[in-house]
Amino acid sequence: MSYTFDILGVSPLLDFFTQQEKIKEKTAHLDLEYLGSYTCTLDSFLCSVETVSAHKNWHRDRVLDTVINFWMKNAESIEYWTERLQDAGSENLLVARVGDIQGLKYTFESLIDSRM
Repeated sequence: MSYTFDILGVSPLLDFFTQQEKIKEKTAHLDLEYLGSYTCTLDSFLCSVETVSAHKNWHRDRVLDTVINFWMKNAESIEYWTERLQDAGSENLLVARVGDIQGLKYTFESLIDSRM
């Protein structure tokens, strides 16, 4: 199983939790999870991913490696999102998505199909 990790943006705390509930209803069958963090640090996302991995029965080490590889290869993006999170203030979260690549592929395909 292959995994993916991406930082998606900054969101107000309440909006993030509201969206989480809507997304869970629509994508319960998919192996995707959206994470929120008050800080843009590798440690904060590794902790979140460890919790999700156990719940989803993912290969923990592979998921953690995916997050670490993202961090190692995307320094400019991480710096950008760190600044955006600081600009947004303390009532906001940095939102990331982690999951099985097949789940992400299915999500994108369903978006394309719904527009046609």
